[in-house]
Amino acid sequence: MRLLEIYYGIAQITSGSADWMQHDNTVVIIVEDETRTKTYGGARVQVADGILPLPIESAIGKYDSKIYSYIKKGSAEICGMWNSKEVAGMGIGSQVLARAGVVLAAQLPIDVFHVLCAPITTRIGKRVGFIIDESLGNKGTFFYPKDDFLATAMVINDCYNLVHADPKEQELIAELRANPIQTKTEVGPKGSYEVNYDLQLPPVTHPQSLEI
Repeated sequence: MRLLEIYYGIAQITSGSADWMQHDNTVVIIVEDETRTKTYGGARVQVADGILPLPIESAIGKYDSKIYSYIKKGSAEICGMWNSKEVAGMGIGSQVLARAGVVLAAQLPIDVFHVLCAPITTRIGKRVGFIIDESLGNKGTFFYPKDDFLATAMVINDCYNLVHADPKEQELIAELRANPIQTKTEVGPKGSYEVNYDLQLPPVTHPQSLEI
């Protein structure tokens, strides 16, 4: 498993044991400072391989069993997005990580990209090209993880063209795909900050043999 570092100038994930941490077909995205001693956020992109279920399968399978036949090789999910309180409101744990995930998706042997969003992040998903998957649940929505919390299943069916993405996001994603290692200024709700991106993956051919 390769750790993708997104430095932003202002550090290793230390969460408890989880199956995905030993999963060859999972890419971890990390936002850390330039000293690599402090982590400010992260996410992961997990590729379906018939070995480890995608989180969306475990999350909504008991509500809609169609998800089990829907997820197949050629599918992946971006999940586990988080950011520290220290950078809350800067767009790092949502917009930047979502964009990075879509950039990585184009480098992976996948056709379909999934995400399960909270109400506050559905808007971010739409910006980077996800659409609500109305074939699941109640037109894409579920009461998950509890009865007073609404989650929305979203999907990108074309990871390369991103026809549903916001035009500005299409430009930003295309720029990162063309130059996955670069430094650029990001602008969030609380101002601007520099990000040193390293989103270059080694070439892969098939998710079953994917080693990252």
